[in-house]
Amino acid sequence: MAAYDLAPAAVIALIGALLAAVPAWWSWRRAPDGRGRLRALTVLTLVLTFDLVLFGAFTRLTDSGLGCPDWPGCYGSASPLGAHGDISAAQSAMPTGPVTHGKAWIEMTHRYLATAVGALITVLAVWSWRASRRDSGPGAVSPWWATATLLWVCAQGAFGALTVTMKLYPAIVTGHLLGGLGLLALLAVQAESYRPAPLALSGALWRGAIAVALLALAQITLGGWVSTNYAVLACRDFPTCQGAWWPPMDFDHGFTVLRELGAGRDGGYLPFAALTAIHMTHRIGAAILTLAAAAFAWRLYQAGAAHSATRRYAWAIVAVLGWQIASGLGNVVLGWPLIAAVAHTGGAAALVIVLTRLITRAAQARAVGAVLPEPRAPIGLAASASS
Repeated sequence: MAAYDLAPAAVIALIGALLAAVPAWWSWRRAPDGRGRLRALTVLTLVLTFDLVLFGAFTRLTDSGLGCPDWPGCYGSASPLGAHGDISAAQSAMPTGPVTHGKAWIEMTHRYLATAVGALITVLAVWSWRASRRDSGPGAVSPWWATATLLWVCAQGAFGALTVTMKLYPAIVTGHLLGGLGLLALLAVQAESYRPAPLALSGALWRGAIAVALLALAQITLGGWVSTNYAVLACRDFPTCQGAWWPPMDFDHGFTVLRELGAGRDGGYLPFAALTAIHMTHRIGAAILTLAAAAFAWRLYQAGAAHSATRRYAWAIVAVLGWQIASGLGNVVLGWPLIAAVAHTGGAAALVIVLTRLITRAAQARAVGAVLPEPRAPIGLAASASS
């Protein structure tokens, strides 16, 4: 069986287009003008992409990533219906293996939904170019964000294909997860650009937002590495791991990026200590990100006395942190239940959206010179400092 069989590609593209037609039609009818339609479709595509990220996590966590071992179809068919015989044979040979009827439907549903999101992003790019040609004056719609998003989703599709054909190669699977979250960030930027709402931040808060976003990116990457290497259950207790604060760990094998699933740096089996190292590194990163994001949220809340939106972002960050802590602990102490694992991915996606929207609005304010002054020290403290 060939890894790539493009025969069903046209049918799958048609299914994606039909799924995308309803939200595109809704966006067209909802708004009276081009900018309004673009924003409506962008927000709706953002929501659907968020759902797709969650379904992608569900696909991975149910071990359905190889439910159809070729791409883009299933044994050369556009749906598992046409591949019924091949799937039955594979399931009979290995009843709990990677290919079953249920797993095949989960995998193909994920591909249909991904194709629909790709179709919506294509529509966004076309509408953006049309809007930019109709109105080329100041404040006109820029088509470049939508174009970048279209290129990004094409690359994301390529990573999806490699995920299957390279048999869940950990670096590819982690990159595919990061690509989905990057897609959310691009769509969030566009949603804010179609209806600008500048939010002034001080220089310190601006730098803090960037720093927290970078820490979040590093931590999400670590989380993807934990998930794709199935290292969640390396530590089944908390706050200790295997009954120790610093259990035996093998960072060399654990963080060798270019290796197959379950393989170590030298090609042999991945040692359990390597999974422990991956898990513990994620825990340490979680502690660092939680402290940094909580401190940033507190400063953001203090600065929001004159602007309620600033305080709403502070509360949103705190809420997402609480969600991530609860779902992360649930994964460990409850033995990695599916709902907690999917919820943890959803929390990461929500954090990306919140931070992207905040940074985008702050960048809009900085573009027009609107920056909050740095907080002044109390008079007594300032006097003592000067003396």
